[in-house]
Amino acid sequence: MSTDDLADDGALVDVQWSSVNFKDGLASTPTGKVARFSPMIPGVDLAGVLLEDAGDIPAGTEVIAHGYDLGVNRHGGFAQFATVPHDWLVPLPAGLSTREAMIIGTAGYTAALSVIALLDHGVTPNDGPILVTGATGGVGSTAVGMLAGLGFSVTASTGKPDESDFLTALGASAVIDRAVLADAGKPLQGMQWAGAVDCVGGVPLANVLAQTNYGGAVAASGLTAGNGLPTTVLPFILRGVTLYGIDSVQTPIARRREVWQRIATDLKPSGLDAIGHDIGLDDLDTVLTDILAGKAVGRAVVDLKRS
Repeated sequence: MSTDDLADDGALVDVQWSSVNFKDGLASTPTGKVARFSPMIPGVDLAGVLLEDAGDIPAGTEVIAHGYDLGVNRHGGFAQFATVPHDWLVPLPAGLSTREAMIIGTAGYTAALSVIALLDHGVTPNDGPILVTGATGGVGSTAVGMLAGLGFSVTASTGKPDESDFLTALGASAVIDRAVLADAGKPLQGMQWAGAVDCVGGVPLANVLAQTNYGGAVAASGLTAGNGLPTTVLPFILRGVTLYGIDSVQTPIARRREVWQRIATDLKPSGLDAIGHDIGLDDLDTVLTDILAGKAVGRAVVDLKRS
């Protein structure tokens, strides 16, 4: 494709980096029911340099774009150029490079929304450990790094026990096997967690709710373990647990820019180089297959300038 194939209702961006998300895996298959037209360039996030003015953002500014219809109903980030509507663009905050922004990317932005939900709820490091499920994935690994950087004791749940060193290097205080959350349990169980970032949904989320401390909170953003929630009202009405739903796709742009400022400062996750590994476009087939199969660890960042 050429730039003539891109939509003409946005500003042209010279894309430097993108990243691979679970949604990109779905968009790459006919059964994923994510891509709205074909052929479509996937990639739900990107970072690069504006080649023309975009409203009050001048040409030459480094920018981030993710979510909305990018890589779903509009050509996305797995290309050297993209056009992005002006009100989808986030000027790159000081403290981040374009590569770091895509190591964080959509997944890390979702993690930041989850962590902010817990902080706004009033959860503090003194309240006890925080559980992160699906901890080796993009959302989970960046959430571990963010929470550890804020001084929380983080327990990471994973189905990849051989990645325990990776998780402890990010700041996890303990690592548990996801199997301990996999089977349906009682609607109320022993209280273990001051809060949780849940990336998997399904039965594990029901168990997490049943184990959350009185007045605690859970931020849920994923469904890799299923989109059902087999629980009861008991954690909510007997323990005052709060369940926050986290959507990163349609966040209003003003809020999005505020959150990215925090990602560049107090929420910048530790261990970004450990989380991210660079790939080229030629590597995408394998990486997209792996992410759908649950084999991904950390974040694959796509170098659009790799020859």
